[in-house]
Amino acid sequence: MAASAAPTEAPAPAAVPNPSTAPDAVTATSPSVTEAATAATSTGEAAEATETSETAGSAATAAAGAPADAASAAPPVPRPAAAPTSLSPSRAGDFMQCPLLYRFRVIDRLPEKPSEAATRGTLVHAVLERLFDAPAGERTAPRARALVPGQWDRLRESRPELAELFADDPDGQRLARWLGEAERLVERWFTLEDPTRLEPAERELFVEAELESGPRLRGIIDRVDVAPTGEVRIVDYKTGKAPRPEYAEGALFQMKFYALVVWRLKGVVPRRLQLVYLGSGEVRTYDPVLADLERVERRLRALWDAICEATESGEWRPRPTKLCGWCDHQAHCPEFGGTPPPYPLPVRARESGGVPQGRMGAD
Repeated sequence: MAASAAPTEAPAPAAVPNPSTAPDAVTATSPSVTEAATAATSTGEAAEATETSETAGSAATAAAGAPADAASAAPPVPRPAAAPTSLSPSRAGDFMQCPLLYRFRVIDRLPEKPSEAATRGTLVHAVLERLFDAPAGERTAPRARALVPGQWDRLRESRPELAELFADDPDGQRLARWLGEAERLVERWFTLEDPTRLEPAERELFVEAELESGPRLRGIIDRVDVAPTGEVRIVDYKTGKAPRPEYAEGALFQMKFYALVVWRLKGVVPRRLQLVYLGSGEVRTYDPVLADLERVERRLRALWDAICEATESGEWRPRPTKLCGWCDHQAHCPEFGGTPPPYPLPVRARESGGVPQGRMGAD
């Protein structure tokens, strides 16, 4: 990998060297995680990778940094329905939240309206990624703030549907406030980490690993830092506020998912998982051990069994929660008097004793 990390957080109490205490701008000699993920090269896999992004648009973060002529290419033709073959943190979360939501997104591929919050997250991610293109001494808050308008233009070119976000804003005032909020989130990052002392080994890294007799796991990691000793830290930016402790497990599950993939790819347990919450100005960390990753792997296998059972039987049950109020698919949901579209895959009669949908089973 290209380099090492040196954030300003206090090191974790451990005898093993910590990436957070690595000296400034030290080149690491560990092989790139990317080299172990070269299987994702076909057009089909690239299209599937787009679906794995944490914000349903973080793959567009890369597009936001692409040349304008490439980003403005025609949108991809929708693919025919097919049984799922891979699992990302976002899609795992969908199934656990509501199996029917998973079906709508993965199998039916129903369109969803872009949201200001998710799009702002994608924009902020793009800015933080591009900032590291500059030399260390030039990674300043004013420079990062100045990147926001240009990255927004690139993002709109790559995703024309975003034009509808501010279609009812003829004087541009709401757009100006929205861009100002993105700038403030970018500036807040400088109070949490010092980019002049960071040289990420990877940014917006697509990773993929196939479990034995299990699903193909894939995702996009915001940042990977590697210490001179080879220890790995996985960093994820969140533009919302840090959750209360009783709701923190969801975000941590995503990070453990990434750690599991890295472990399966390289045989290395990441030293630290770091969540940077820009909305509330907090950094939360977790130092995983092998038992954590083995436990997550067992849970994912059980979850995948439930997904396969639902795919084959065609039974995708809604699970009403408070989150239903934000769902784009109420018109198709029986809980709201709607009717799902005809199931596009062949089905078999369900056998008794199947895995309950959305349950992850015992660890």
